[in-house]
Formats: sequence, structure tokens, C-alpha cells
Amino acid sequence: MKYKALVLVILIGLVQSCQKNPAPEPYGPIPSERQLAWHDIEYYGFVHFNMNTFTNKEWGDGSEKPSQFNPSELDTRQWVKTMKEAGMKGVILTAKHHDGFCLWPSKYTEHSVKNSPWKDGQGDVVKDLSEACKEFGLKMGVYLSPWDRNHAEYGKPEYVTYFHNQLRELLTNYGDIFEVWFDGANGGSGYYGGANESRKIDNKTYYQWDKAISIVRELQPNAVIFGDGGPGVRWVGNEEGWANETNWSLLKRNEVYPGYQKYKELRSGHEDGTHWVPAECDVSIRPGWYYHPAEDSQVKSLEHLVDIYYQSVGRNASLLLNLPVDYRGLVHEKDVEQLMALKAQITKDFSENIADGLIVTATNARGNSATFGAGNVNDGNDETYWATDDETKEASVTLEFKEPTEVNRIVLEEYIPLGQRVKTFDVEAEVDGTWLSIDSQTTIGDKRILRFDTVKASKIRVNIKAKAAITISNIELYRAPNLLTQPKVKRSKDGEVTMSVADKNIEIYYTVDGTPPTSNSIKYDKPFIADAPINLNIIAHNPENKEQTNALKVNYDVSKKKWKVVEVSSGKIENAGKVIDGNKNSAWVISKSENSTDEIVIDLGKEYDLKGFTFMPMPGRGHSPHGTVTHYEFLVSVNNATWKHVANGEFGNIKNNPIEQVVPFIKVKGRYIKMKTLKVSDDNPVMAMAEIGIITK
Repeated sequence: MKYKALVLVILIGLVQSCQKNPAPEPYGPIPSERQLAWHDIEYYGFVHFNMNTFTNKEWGDGSEKPSQFNPSELDTRQWVKTMKEAGMKGVILTAKHHDGFCLWPSKYTEHSVKNSPWKDGQGDVVKDLSEACKEFGLKMGVYLSPWDRNHAEYGKPEYVTYFHNQLRELLTNYGDIFEVWFDGANGGSGYYGGANESRKIDNKTYYQWDKAISIVRELQPNAVIFGDGGPGVRWVGNEEGWANETNWSLLKRNEVYPGYQKYKELRSGHEDGTHWVPAECDVSIRPGWYYHPAEDSQVKSLEHLVDIYYQSVGRNASLLLNLPVDYRGLVHEKDVEQLMALKAQITKDFSENIADGLIVTATNARGNSATFGAGNVNDGNDETYWATDDETKEASVTLEFKEPTEVNRIVLEEYIPLGQRVKTFDVEAEVDGTWLSIDSQTTIGDKRILRFDTVKASKIRVNIKAKAAITISNIELYRAPNLLTQPKVKRSKDGEVTMSVADKNIEIYYTVDGTPPTSNSIKYDKPFIADAPINLNIIAHNPENKEQTNALKVNYDVSKKKWKVVEVSSGKIENAGKVIDGNKNSAWVISKSENSTDEIVIDLGKEYDLKGFTFMPMPGRGHSPHGTVTHYEFLVSVNNATWKHVANGEFGNIKNNPIEQVVPFIKVKGRYIKMKTLKVSDDNPVMAMAEIGIITK
């Protein structure tokens, strides 16, 4: 555990207070013992797996049947083993989501696994997970939705008793729980036992939060409680996995409530907060929280996941990364792949702390005593810390290398058992005898990590301004390797090709003749025009160690520079231009014509020998509110008067796998193309499409 029991800290302080150089007094709100233990976890998993997994929804309405829950290969050991290998220290399970279905055989409802075909009704997902956590040494938490769209008595006092009874079940029967997670979504439409109506509640008072908190304290005294305003851990104000650069662990707790309207404040906390309520950054590895087959191609990139880590754990928050377990009951292979890639990169970034053994000096140390000397920041002991005199709220600490050394990461930690104090700090590096500014920031808290361009420094200096005596327990320095990721490439409507990588120190090379690219191929240094068809083979190359990615093959046909939409059967022509703008993330969205076929006609600007067409559906989730074109007809003309039918059919499985469709046909001359939408998914009244292209080569 990073910090010993707070009681021990206080005892040490009392002993030291009798000595010549007493420890600083706690300043402002300070963390409880259970919060200190929570800070030590940093990175853990969220599992959204429940009825929604089998209905392909994010929020069920409560009308679902237990018979729909039937995973074929459910294996909680696979979940936990995966998380352990990914570097996570815990897991929180959605034991009951808003639809009310319970993953344990609750004695208070029939809407649970006990009435499902899984294990003939004898299964208990919560128990299985608890046993797996014990086996692999992970901490376990539970998510229990206060809102229940299935329960007939929701909105009445009887439901609150039910909610409290279920909380007792979860906290009594499954061993130690490290976090209890209460969602802020409360009240609205639901099945409610067949009433099918909307019910409103006062989420500040209805659930009798004082009693719910008492139940947690009684049964799981070491568990922190998550909510918009805590009381133990707060929501960070977004579901994207990042905290603001300024992030206080303090909050005006009594002013924040479930559904707090000023939720953006939660990204930074309150400098003048009344309680210690640190931030937790929750984010899913995919666009949705639950598993949707359509999102198999939308798992977050390594670049994105690395950014999330640095903007959560690196900004005085924890990272709660969601894994949408699939309908088999397994963490999907593509999610596992990215988890392990993230683990490998973070391990590389922090493989060797080059601050170990360095000479450290400070402009002030409390009573000039070694007890609180600057050497405590790199002694490897989290229980020791550098502290300044009470009147000294501005000071500098310097780490000196034996010889100039490359560095591009710094980790700073305050001694938070005494409170969060640092208001601002800046980092400098001495290079060739000159001090250079590296970065200027605000808060530190439990942990702050800064990334910066590599410098070959003789010294690193941190200048700090605090609200009270400075207390810094740890400073680490690293020389992280370049981040090697697959190149990204795009071409605009005008034919401009742009390539990019996550790390500016990574080089990009490409070929245009189909040969494998190497570091001797064409080096990309700026965008270029490619109007004609072009076959690109692209690699990212790390000049540090000569490693490179597998070749990315990208084939472009003629550019759409002179293309123009000349006719649509519905909507505005100018909006339809999105299907030829070269941007697969923009889409033409229209209300589908009733009992008729929607058409779009495009002028290619000149006549081509056409050999096929391409179609990109609107990217997104399978539960998108827009319909995806599933059945089509494609026609070609040289004069926009006489049309030749060249293709028709179905885009197979396009709803669940929204990727580019390639449809070849017998070569035909044409300047105009027409695509007819014959049918959209789910007979949706709204149709969307992202891009239409042609094949000439």
C-alpha cells in the first residue's frame, strides 16, 4: 500500500511534534484511510455485461425477459486474468443496470439470473467474479443502479426498501468490496411491471442516501462510495477518460448531488472544497459501454488509450476502463489486444526511473533537517517526504545528473495524507549551462505526470508555489521511447493526401508502385496531391531503434475534386454533398421517402470507364438512431438522361459491420452515377450514408 494507515501517520506526526522539527500540520480536507487505499489502485476495470449485451442496447427499458440472458462461454476467470495481465488492480461489475436485471440470484426479485437458461438458473455472475478476483489477487467492486425500469414499485417508498435490501445482498455475500458505484441516471420512462410510463423522483432524497451510505459503512467499512459528489469518489464530469490539467481532490461535497447540473466543475474539483473527494475517470474501450458487434472495428487506438492514461492517472485521478464483455461472456479478442498494447507501452514509458540515486537539493527544507530533506523525493519510500518550513510556500527542488542525460517524463507526488497544497509549479532543465522552461502547470495531488520533448539535461528543477508548507513525497524522471503507431492517412475531396502518426519523432515512409516500403522509400514530410488513382504502401519508422509498423495499404481512385451532386429525391442538395466530401466521419442524413425510393445523382465532372462503386455507411454503433442502407440499385449514364442498370443487391451484415462496401461490375462508360436506396436497416424512417466512390482501375 502506498500510504500506511492514516492513524499511523497521525501518530508519527504527534511523535515528531515533540521533537525539534515537527511535521507540518494537515492542511484543509485530508483523505480517509479507505481513500488512501483507493488512491493506491490507480487503474482498474469496469465490466458492463448484463441484459443489454443480449438485446444490443445501451439502456434496456425493463421489459426484457430473463430467458434472453444466455451467455455461451461465460468465464469470469478470463476477465480477471486479462485485467491482471493488463496491469489493472481491480474490477467493478454492473451487477444491476437500469433495466433491473440482476446478475446474482436476488431473493427479492424474479428478474435475475435465477430465472435464465444460463446454468439452468443456478448461476451467479457476482459469485464467479468474486472467486476469480480472489484467485488472481484483484480487488472487486459493484455497480448497483438506483434506477430500476423493471420494478413495479419504482417511485414509491416500497422500492427504496427493495434497493437497500439488494445493496445488503451484494455487500454481504461476496467478500471484500473496494468500491460501490451508484450511477447518476435516475427516473424516467420504463416498463415498471407493465405500467409502461414515465416516473419522476427527487434523486436528492428519494433513495434515502443517508441509509444507503450507512449500509455500506456497516457492511464494507473499507469501501469507497462513487457518485457525482462522492461521498468517497466523484465522477470526473465526462465519460471520455480525462480530468482537467487543474484537478483538486477537494469538493464542496454538500453542494453536489446526483445529476448535478454544473458537472463540468467535477473535471477540476474545487480548490476551496470542504471534503476530500478525488476524481475517477470512467471510459469505455469502445464507443459504447455494452458490447455491440458493430463496434468490433471501433476499439480505441493505442494512441488514444495512451492519451487517456496520461490524462487520468497523470492528472491526479484514477482510470476506470470499461470492457464490454461480449454475448459469449468473454472479453473480446480485439479489446484484449489493445489492452496488452497499452500495458506494453506504459511499461516501456516507465521502465527505468533515472532519478534514482541523483543528488537532490532544495532552496528550503523544514528546519534544515534531514527528516524532511530534499533527498526524500527519490529515496523510494512513499512514507518520507520533502517539506518546507510553514512560512515557506514557494521553493525549488533540483535533481542533478552525473552527466547530461536524456529525459522526457517527470512524475510528481504530494504527500496527500497531509492534504493537497500545490497551486502551481513549473519544470526547468539545464541544457549546456542554460536553464530552459519545460512546462508550467497547476495542481499535483496524488500523482502528476508530464510529457515533454526529449532534452539532454544536466539538471532538472521544479519550482513550486503552494497554499501551505510544501510536502512532496516523490519525484521520478524517465526517458520514454517514441510511441510507434500505425500511420493514419486521409485524402480530401480535392485530392490532398495527408499522413500522420501519434509521435512527431516517428518517421513515415511510403511507396506508390506497390513495392514494400522501407526507410529508404519516399519520406513523408508534407501533404501532396493525388488526383489520379494511386496505391499507397505506408510504414511508420522509429529512428531510435529502427523498429517499424507493418505496411498499411491504402488504395485511392480518382479524386472527387470536380464531382457535384446534381439531384436528390429528398432533402437539400447542398447537404447531400457530404457523400462526396472525402470525409467518412460526415454523413448525409435524410428522412426516408415514404413508399418510394430515395435517389442521389452525382456528376463526376468527366467521362470515365467505370468498373464498380464503393459505399461507406455512416460509421457508428449498431444501435445508431439512423438507418443504414442495406439494399441498393446502382445506375450509370453518359448524359444524365439515359441510364444503364449496372448493379443491385444487399450489403450483407452492414448494420453490424459498418465498413466500406466494394461492388464491382462490368466495365461501362459514364459521367453520371445514380444510387437508389431500396431499403434501410430496421425500416428506419431516417437514412444516413457517409461516402460514395467509384472504381476505374
